[in-house]
Amino acid sequence: MAKVVLAMSGGVDSSVAAHLLRRDGHEVIGLFMRHGEAAPSACSVAATNSASAPSTGMGAADSLIKLLPPKGSHKQGCCSSSDAADARRVADRLDIPFYALDFQDDFGRIQDYFVEEYVAGRTPNPCVMCNNWLKFGKLCEYADGIGADFVATGHYARLLRGDDHAALPQLVRGVDDSKDQTYVLFGIEREVLRRVLFPVGDFQKEEIRDMARDIGLRVADKKDSQEICFVPDNDYAAFVRSRVGELESAGEIVTTSGDVVGRHEGIEHFTIGQRKGLGIAFGEPRYVVKIEADTKRVVVGTSQELLRDELTACRTNWLCDEPTDPRRCQVKIRYASRPVEAVVTALPGERLHVQMLEPRGGVAPGQAVVCYDGDRVLGGGWIE
Repeated sequence: MAKVVLAMSGGVDSSVAAHLLRRDGHEVIGLFMRHGEAAPSACSVAATNSASAPSTGMGAADSLIKLLPPKGSHKQGCCSSSDAADARRVADRLDIPFYALDFQDDFGRIQDYFVEEYVAGRTPNPCVMCNNWLKFGKLCEYADGIGADFVATGHYARLLRGDDHAALPQLVRGVDDSKDQTYVLFGIEREVLRRVLFPVGDFQKEEIRDMARDIGLRVADKKDSQEICFVPDNDYAAFVRSRVGELESAGEIVTTSGDVVGRHEGIEHFTIGQRKGLGIAFGEPRYVVKIEADTKRVVVGTSQELLRDELTACRTNWLCDEPTDPRRCQVKIRYASRPVEAVVTALPGERLHVQMLEPRGGVAPGQAVVCYDGDRVLGGGWIE
């Protein structure tokens, strides 16, 4: 039996993950990562169903909060007060210890990154950063502090562990192709894979919901979160302005030939591949093909002008041995995009060149490019 720290978001996936871990005989400790709005001041420092907080070497007990959601609390993504209450109820139902760890300060780093990327004309991916820095960063530190063997989440992904126990596990796509989340997991450090569990990765989503119903969990039919948890009402531009004040980011909308066709209120309103919200009638579809942070110009073009067949990426993270020669594989340039055949070449300075064999639209600086060999994740980097 292993001691497992499970990140519980209050959703059906992490809730059933707790059940599966318990079923397999593990000692499970549920942890809600409080990283959205600050907890209400009335919340006391306590565990919800345990006499005391786990003893750690990092002062974790000092950041535990009792989760008592205020009436009318705003629903945000996966870390709202209502989600915390759902997670607590699941833990009570399954009779596992449950704690909330306040990551407010650490999560400020992700919010800063989000704002800085938009101001620079790039399209951020905070979910990847949350996994890198918090779920498989700070969460592992917390697990170390309480002597846990593994950390677990409700991600739809799998780890293949071979007969050679010295070898690193391989990160592979989840069984449910429509829910696979390996794209947002490419940044996990290789050594961390040894102590990660993904209990729901071997199941289809409907199987997970059926299990939740069978064991009487009220979150069985809870909708999946589609929002970024710290952005109220999914209004990215308003969030950026709330953090940095009124930006001098208004500028011209121009065609690829340089003709000025309109003006915009700020580059933070746009991302590569965007079609809606341009505020200009062209008679035929136009897309954002480039964002110039220095000139504040948003360049629009046709679907053909949007296509790219190569890119470079930086800050690469390899979950296999870094390729020494050009390697044929498949790549994804967005979470929801389909993989495309490509040849990838590792470059000096943790950089990567990708030559796609089929041009794709929507290659956006700031997003991740993730490399696959079939179902296996090889690694990836951040599109420059």
